[in-house]
Amino acid sequence: MKVETTEEGLRAVDAAKNTLTVGTDGWRPIGTAPSLDAGLRELGLTNASTPNVVLSGTVERLEFPPVYAPVWDVDTGGLVDMGSGTGPLSVPDGAHVLHVESRVDAYVRFDGPATLEKPNYERLHVRFPAETAVSIGFKTTVQGDAESVTVPRTVAGVAEALSTLPAGHRTATADRSFPTMRGRPPRIEFGERRSVPESVREKCGDPDCRIVVPPDLNYLFPVAPLAHYVGARVAVEAGADPRIETPGGEHPLPPFPAFESAVGSLLERVFYLDCVVRDAGPYGSGLAVASVVDELGLDADRLYAASPAERLDAYTEVPFETVADRFPEWHLSMAIDPRYEHVPTLSHLIANVPHVTTASATALAETEWLDNSLDDFYRADPGDIASVELVQPDLGPGRTHGWLADGVPIDAFKTIPEAYEHRARYLDAAGEPTSVVAILNDGDMREEHAEVADHYRERAEALELDITLEEHLTVDELATVFESRNDFVHYIGHCEREGLRCADGYLSASSLTESNAQTFFLNACGSYHEGIELIRKGSVAGGVTFNEVLDSQAATVGTMFARLMVNGYCIERALDKSRRRIMTGKDYAVVGDGTHVLTQSEDVIGADITLEDRDDGRYDVTIFMGCPWSTGGFFRPYLQESDETHLLGESVEFTIDHAQLVDFLAYADNPVLYDGDLHWSDALKTTLGQA
Repeated sequence: MKVETTEEGLRAVDAAKNTLTVGTDGWRPIGTAPSLDAGLRELGLTNASTPNVVLSGTVERLEFPPVYAPVWDVDTGGLVDMGSGTGPLSVPDGAHVLHVESRVDAYVRFDGPATLEKPNYERLHVRFPAETAVSIGFKTTVQGDAESVTVPRTVAGVAEALSTLPAGHRTATADRSFPTMRGRPPRIEFGERRSVPESVREKCGDPDCRIVVPPDLNYLFPVAPLAHYVGARVAVEAGADPRIETPGGEHPLPPFPAFESAVGSLLERVFYLDCVVRDAGPYGSGLAVASVVDELGLDADRLYAASPAERLDAYTEVPFETVADRFPEWHLSMAIDPRYEHVPTLSHLIANVPHVTTASATALAETEWLDNSLDDFYRADPGDIASVELVQPDLGPGRTHGWLADGVPIDAFKTIPEAYEHRARYLDAAGEPTSVVAILNDGDMREEHAEVADHYRERAEALELDITLEEHLTVDELATVFESRNDFVHYIGHCEREGLRCADGYLSASSLTESNAQTFFLNACGSYHEGIELIRKGSVAGGVTFNEVLDSQAATVGTMFARLMVNGYCIERALDKSRRRIMTGKDYAVVGDGTHVLTQSEDVIGADITLEDRDDGRYDVTIFMGCPWSTGGFFRPYLQESDETHLLGESVEFTIDHAQLVDFLAYADNPVLYDGDLHWSDALKTTLGQA
């Protein structure tokens, strides 16, 4: 974490280049100030809240992004926040800790009164009546590398490795449903000598939950997320009936193939009921769905601090199915071929609580893939592109789907183990700008090149983007771009069997020494094979195409994708929204880790907004906030008047008048689905504001 003083105030940047800018009036560093560490300790918030960097100074006003920012009274533990309003909110005299929840979290410890307000919802202002001593702490959400465990390359060894994954949890309470409380599990390695660090054993403790399955990888992969979340020890027994053993008894599980669905359903039950029970703890946020606790007769006060196994016992005694539809659709489902070489990848995936299913697919019918009547409209002279044989995957439950197996799926991002191993390579440049290179190697696509450049420039100052525009690169020049350290490479041109077309030939990704492009978008015909090779060579994730693409449709996808990427959308969500705008959207796909996020949004997670006209002149607005990489978090929509919060993945509906709509569109910086197409909120404000 790097924190520097700027003309505006303070700027914190973490290893993933997530940035938080704090505006200050009258900032003056001092040696001592009210202790942030003591305040967090008094509130019982030190478990996952210990800042990476703390500064002390005097200040008259602080300014933050307009995100959720509760204030705790250190002496009473009481909590106040502004809800969805603009304030002003008066904080009385006393000892307080303010928590600004962003991609880089901030904590402010101060004594005395203060006033909070969000003028026009643009920034959060914290004003003090006079120069006040404060301690400001900055906390990154980026997790460092974890310890490694080594086990034999056997099913028993895999079971032992899965038993160590709960060491990543930062708490045994129901708060582990928060994404910030689920740390990175140990890495898994295979070797002849078994090795489990003592620190890992201590973190796992002596679990009171045991999951028993037959000695088969087909059982071990699907059960891994559940075993991790509830902190279970995994055991394999020949001829065993699958079961969970807890202090309350045995919970039988059906044999394969029903096993996958059963453990997935149980994971959802335990996770979501933890989300509502945690409202009884110090991090409670007033979830709208928390009323199910009383409806199901659960004792949240007792269960909050009970062991995970005791909570599992309690949750299986209540009819969760009667309230299940009030919780979000599951965020992520990973279809994985259960092979030993995929076991180490589980340690990268598991803290995100995905469903894991065994990969299966069927051949894809041509009518499901491409309307041949469009052939005459494809890009002129696409050349001889590399073919891709696609499959129709059997997708598990979830909004987003990943595929870690042989074959090339539609409707899922295709990943390989290297994508997850490479992520750590890009966490060593805190404080450096995010480098974006936009390359035009096809003169007919100049309009797309100009538009994406404009979108990058719009966010350049706020996100510290270093933008480079290139045209008609040679093979050697394009190779240098990929082999040099860049965060995002946007290639606009053609791709043929020989590789990406250049001014003097073709660049094959296989010829690169390595790829140091963290992410990329190869907006070119049939670029899948080049994209997957870039992942093998060092990249994390990228957008590719399977077939020929129309010039106009490629430009539509490319410009939308560029803006979504620099507004904090993960790469799979950005490309999915972009490709839905065109007829042949399934020509586009993500390779690598589709949950990867390049840059941050001030809202932390970008919203999906749907707008519909009503007959009475008003508008129906639906706001969805969710992502495949941060499940268990919560949000409070801008339009909401009450203080309740909603789990990420929920949709919230409002009916507003024209004046409210204009104000809302002025505040938002998101794509809005209106009248059958996606519009950016600023452009839609201009159009509808004149109505």
